[in-house]
Amino acid sequence: MVEKSAHSFETTEAPPYSPEQEVFKFISGFATLSDAEVRAVIEALDIRTFEKGAVLLREGQIANLCYFVLKGCIRQYYLVDGEEKITNFYTEGQPVTPYEGMFRRMPSPYYLSCLEDTILTVGGPEKEAELFRQYPRFQMICQLATEEELAKSREALASYILKSPEERYLHILKTRPDLLDRVPQYQLASYLGIKPESLSRIRKRIMSK
Repeated sequence: MVEKSAHSFETTEAPPYSPEQEVFKFISGFATLSDAEVRAVIEALDIRTFEKGAVLLREGQIANLCYFVLKGCIRQYYLVDGEEKITNFYTEGQPVTPYEGMFRRMPSPYYLSCLEDTILTVGGPEKEAELFRQYPRFQMICQLATEEELAKSREALASYILKSPEERYLHILKTRPDLLDRVPQYQLASYLGIKPESLSRIRKRIMSK
């Protein structure tokens, strides 16, 4: 089930803090926006609420939408012989861009689903092209953001290959501790590439130190 909620702001500056401010916080990592650009972003925002369990993308579909998490959590997973293999969790302030569909027009090899009730901005190629036409600088910002996310994906893959499960768990403790309270242990174990009982042993070992 999907609900769409409209948001409008009367000022020419970024609005007071709200979930939408996650968008401006993210953009500020790449550029400072003018008042006109802030207005353009606000007008372009398509904000939707998705219930826990909603599937945003299925294996085999060609994605034509990208997302940005304002509130909630999305999990990315593959189905291998009927078993979920989780490869990412997206939480507040993170873009979710299915590269295979958005850039290569290829079927998705994975699923995207909401682990919690989730509020997202939703974007498509038509609205993106219009924003780029009006404000060409947004194309540069988008490219920088895409390159950063790809770099993070490569770093995550290298970490998965080079680090032990315990080292990967310690990295989560340091960089994304919120996942420990938001993600069921069996899903966190899948993300780490281990069985739930192995994760329990790792946690006990760390707590005993």
